[in-house]
Amino acid sequence: MKPGKTVFLKFDATLNKVGNKKLSDGLSAVVHIGDTLWVANDESNSIERLKLLSETENTILYGGHLQFQIDDFIQLPLPSKNDEGKIEEIDIEGLDFKDGYLWLVGSHSLKRKKPDEDKPDEKKFKQLAKVSSDGNRFLLARIPLEEKNGMLAPVKEISHKNRRLTAAKLPGDANGNDLLLALINDDHLKDFFKIPGKDNGFDIEGLAVDKDNRIFIGLRGPVLRGYAIILELQVETKDNDDFALEMRTITPDGNTYRKHILDLGGLGIREISLDGNDMLILAGPTMDLDGPVTIFRWQNYRKENNGDFVLKDALREVMQVPFGNGVDHAEGMTRFSTDKNKATALLLVNDAASAAFQDGGHTLKANIFELIDN
Repeated sequence: MKPGKTVFLKFDATLNKVGNKKLSDGLSAVVHIGDTLWVANDESNSIERLKLLSETENTILYGGHLQFQIDDFIQLPLPSKNDEGKIEEIDIEGLDFKDGYLWLVGSHSLKRKKPDEDKPDEKKFKQLAKVSSDGNRFLLARIPLEEKNGMLAPVKEISHKNRRLTAAKLPGDANGNDLLLALINDDHLKDFFKIPGKDNGFDIEGLAVDKDNRIFIGLRGPVLRGYAIILELQVETKDNDDFALEMRTITPDGNTYRKHILDLGGLGIREISLDGNDMLILAGPTMDLDGPVTIFRWQNYRKENNGDFVLKDALREVMQVPFGNGVDHAEGMTRFSTDKNKATALLLVNDAASAAFQDGGHTLKANIFELIDN
């Protein structure tokens, strides 16, 4: 794998904010669709669309930033903002596009209060003991994309190729959803739902959608004695509600999900992306750690069984991804190509982007890596 062109993402200054931070400084998910890039910040309740503006031999520029609020298309468990004006975040950790739909997933995790360093010890002890949940994090949903004026835009419903496409989600509320209900007694996961994500608790950070609404969900945590987990499920539109999804039975013993246990050398999963018959896995530390970030290729990932162990000999290391001390955590990954660049490649975006990835007040740099050996 070798570095490719540098991509510049130019955000609108009036939209490039979440709370008192810049939205572009903390991107957690990205997907490339035609001439557009769609990104999300894990502290917001919106998705951002950037369009291709120009391309040279060494650089690609995206801009024309538009922002779409998720609750304009999907009813969230909680209002986007509470009574104090604080964002009730979805914590979007995965985006994908398949068959006319933009798919998204929230982290489904609990969070622990981060102590304020300038507070007295007694206050910090109390802060560190506080565990809470943002109810909008329990979201797995899809939104149709319609071409308008030559660009894709989200809509609630549309007729497309003799199909009716509708925005829909797995049923749930501020305390959970059908995915967590299916997993609640799972032998490997049941003890981790009351543990915050950054404490190696249950924490979704990867999404890939295959044909026939077959969905793969990567877990940052828990990592079990060094083994990471990918969940597989299949959804369909409910018979009596076009705006709701339900999980299908997919295993011979009647389960609505499969578990794939992967030996990633102690790393959790930060993102996944399909590449033909293979799955590319962006793996990094679980918990709140800096550390090695590696892209693996899981060859011939499609299975028709109750789940499996994926050992090291079935996983090929593609590359080591640079990381920083408290900054530059690669969290978003998407297959990438343009009309002028037909080579198969990956584009990565960072959470906690450092100055090295900034190019002016509202422009972010992202790296493309060419997959020279598929």
